[in-house]
Amino acid sequence: MSATTPVHDRQNANERTGLGRPRSARGGRRDERPGRRHGVPGWWALPGVAVVLGLIYLPTVMGGFYAFTDWKGIGGWNWVGLENFRAVFDDKELLGSLRNTLFLAFGFLVLTNVFGLLLALALNRNLKTRYLLRTLVFMPVVLAPIAVSYVWSFIFAFNGPLNQGLASVGLDSWQRDWLADPTLAKFCVLTVMVWQNVGFVMVIYLAGLAAVPIELEEAAALDGAGRWNRFWHIVFPTLKPAVGIATTLMLIQGLRVFDQIMALTGGGPAGATQTLATEIYQQTIVFGKYGFGAALALLLSVMILVLSGVQQLATRERSTTGA
Repeated sequence: MSATTPVHDRQNANERTGLGRPRSARGGRRDERPGRRHGVPGWWALPGVAVVLGLIYLPTVMGGFYAFTDWKGIGGWNWVGLENFRAVFDDKELLGSLRNTLFLAFGFLVLTNVFGLLLALALNRNLKTRYLLRTLVFMPVVLAPIAVSYVWSFIFAFNGPLNQGLASVGLDSWQRDWLADPTLAKFCVLTVMVWQNVGFVMVIYLAGLAAVPIELEEAAALDGAGRWNRFWHIVFPTLKPAVGIATTLMLIQGLRVFDQIMALTGGGPAGATQTLATEIYQQTIVFGKYGFGAALALLLSVMILVLSGVQQLATRERSTTGA
């Protein structure tokens, strides 16, 4: 017989009776079955996934399919391949809409980020009324774009407050029919877009500025660094993530601008403010060319994906280089 000790006897008894096993926080034995190990099962997400697939991805795939057809919305359709896309690049009016889209998108991107950053720097610290001013600047963001655009259409009218204000200060020669001028109309649309969204960009940069160490700025100032050097070498490197977020959001929003154009100019005068988004509306709803409208929508979606990807790569490259 092999010799056993009381310790060995106690361990063997614990193994037979289950004593000494890990217990849960409530005092019961821990359930070590594989199905229970990772908590709540994943089937609970199936309804949400089904809704997203049915309402977002399925219509997107169907729209991409109809972009290669001549579907008119009613009746059958014929497969036309790339004919819709050839028609886009052969039509001078549609090419003008593409140029207008890029002009408004990049103008909107630059102006909102420049003015948003300047406002954030001005309202960041050492100003007693900064919270009130932040609220006033941010207020247009929460308003409906279509309502804001109708208000601005009244301001830009020939007998509107803008021309009346110019006349009151003796600048009658500056009076214009702002929205009827093909050159000025685009800048009017761009002005409304920037005015309504600059507060949103300001908030993004204010959140980035909150991470800048005050002690580091004060130390640089004591060492004789000027405002520009402090901004470029201390503040801006900390703001690079905020720059990436703000530029991406504004680029996407600028490319798909629709409400402001429809309320201010309706795409006119003479197509001077027509964009891809308004062309999609006209081709599908007005002219009933659903296949052609789907091709324009697919082209706009690809533009947004490509330009946003390029912008993200450029921002990440700058961040890596700066690190």
